[in-house]
Amino acid sequence: MIEENIRRLRKNAKMSQEDLAEKLSVVRQTISKWERGLSVPDAEMVIKIAALFNVPVSELLGMETQTAATGESRPDSSGAPHPAVSDVSIKELTQKLAQLNEQLAEKNKAERRMKLVSQKRGVILFLCFAAVIFSASLPNPALAACAVGVCFIAALLILYKNLALFTSVTAEKSNTRVLTISTFFNIAMILVVITTTALTEAGIVVLPAGGEKIFATAVITIIIIFSGMISPRLPFNRHIGLRLPWTVRDEDTWNVAHRILGITALPVALFYIAAVIVANDSVETVTLCAVAFWIGIPALVSYIYYYRKTHACA
Repeated sequence: MIEENIRRLRKNAKMSQEDLAEKLSVVRQTISKWERGLSVPDAEMVIKIAALFNVPVSELLGMETQTAATGESRPDSSGAPHPAVSDVSIKELTQKLAQLNEQLAEKNKAERRMKLVSQKRGVILFLCFAAVIFSASLPNPALAACAVGVCFIAALLILYKNLALFTSVTAEKSNTRVLTISTFFNIAMILVVITTTALTEAGIVVLPAGGEKIFATAVITIIIIFSGMISPRLPFNRHIGLRLPWTVRDEDTWNVAHRILGITALPVALFYIAAVIVANDSVETVTLCAVAFWIGIPALVSYIYYYRKTHACA
């Protein structure tokens, strides 16, 4: 609150940052840092600012004190009431400033973390776009598959090495273990798909008739079943899991979506296998429908939950 109060009092007094800096015998950059919440004035400066604007220190700090409510006044060391600290003792002022400095340190730490997260996310997005470019531009299918695989594996390795950073999970080792398992599963599936594709395109491995469809069906089925096993245990995060606009905004909605995903994944996988066997000539359509149900059911249920929750709160 102190940064907002300094800014408000300065503007109410029709002062510029330069004017206030001159009256307090500091540089304008110091005022700017105070008003942006980048630093906190010390106790002596807080008293000086409060006296300058003729307000209690409690108002400047956003504090509520018993003396402020009763209108009492506290004397300074000379016995006379101090106009700036009339409702706050020096001890209370020191404690409040220590608290503000602690909050500022946490804020700066969080900002540094978000900056690092943005950098890592940018690298991952770059690798994903590079994979798309390689798949479209390289004439050799085997080489393109290898290039795409390298990009995706690199992106997943970055994600794995920064799981704690991305999810803020530091104390809950079980949650971190779940994220680690998910990451290694993704890496394994990509390696299997890329290796099989590369060997097939190079002629080293020859799949029997319909083998490609069987392989693709098996991969998708394994992914769906694995999602059902791991999803209910995934901690709330913005990087792994069912990342929808409403699930990443509310932890309860996230948990609902992933519990539903855990319930529906195995039935969807079994129906998918059955549908592929029955409609052998329409595997692509069947796969699209299976994925739509796999993602669509938990997405719809979680959205209804989120809609009801937000409107009930409103």
